[in-house]
Amino acid sequence: MSVSCTDCFSDLLCCEDSGILSEDLPESSSSDIDSVADTEESIAGFIEDERNYVPGIDYIERFQSQSLDASAREQAVEWILKVHAYLGFQPLTAYLSVNYLDRFLYSRRLPQTNGWPLQLLSVACLSLAAKMEETLVPSLLDLQVEGAKYIFETRTVRRMEFLVLGVLDWRLRSITPFSFISYFAYKLDPTGTYTGFLISRATQIILSNIQEASFLEYWPSCIAAATILCAAHNIPNFSLVNPAHAESWCEGLIKEKIIGCYQLMQEITIDSRRRKTPNVLPQVRVMTRATIGSGDSSSSSSSSSYKRRKLNNSLWVDDDKGSSD
Repeated sequence: MSVSCTDCFSDLLCCEDSGILSEDLPESSSSDIDSVADTEESIAGFIEDERNYVPGIDYIERFQSQSLDASAREQAVEWILKVHAYLGFQPLTAYLSVNYLDRFLYSRRLPQTNGWPLQLLSVACLSLAAKMEETLVPSLLDLQVEGAKYIFETRTVRRMEFLVLGVLDWRLRSITPFSFISYFAYKLDPTGTYTGFLISRATQIILSNIQEASFLEYWPSCIAAATILCAAHNIPNFSLVNPAHAESWCEGLIKEKIIGCYQLMQEITIDSRRRKTPNVLPQVRVMTRATIGSGDSSSSSSSSSYKRRKLNNSLWVDDDKGSSD
């Protein structure tokens, strides 16, 4: 069903200057001292401001106390990553989407922790991130692919976008791990021999861990340092690099935090490898796990995929903030 987009909200294009957005990936050059000095100044600013672009320190505790549903967040992030891959979006687009989602959930309570409200929030956050980073942005209907359980009208998503913008105080130019990885790669490898690999591998690690709520305990600079360390361990020349080295890359990095984040990445990697070895598992156990998973997917595919619900504009997003807090 095609829905026209003729209302006054247009495409909700964000009007930030594109030059500002380029600061998310500071450039550095070993041959230009002035450029390095400018980059170091930018990095120092990112370190100082990054706390303003992450959820509060008690956000992770809400998942631990189950006042927020960690599995529902994981499913929402999984859907964002699927659409990100399907549409060929930039890595930063996926990360920003999740950043907006987490910051919103920290500041605003949803009517329910799972179901259509979280799906609507995910669509709105992905749409806003795409408008920040992508050259070509699909229509709001075209974003709702890759197993979306609910299909929302364009005007509904737009109203949700405005609610997200209000909650985030229109601060969409977030500081993320991608703001640091180019600089940290340069600090580790000033010759530039392996920086391309380090950045590429670090990007993969960041996106592969973004579903894990435990990483919300760490700030972007710490995550970036830990991912560069993980990436470096694939290169013999840097196999002995440790968090003590990373702490010296810039002021504001804390060795203990880097160690904790790095160890968490290693644990998740080991756990992921264990789960990717079904051949060594008994046949009965494989079937049991498949049955559990298929029960969820079959019910959703029968009631959602083939009879996808379209929710109109009679939504909680019309409520003022006071009524939903």
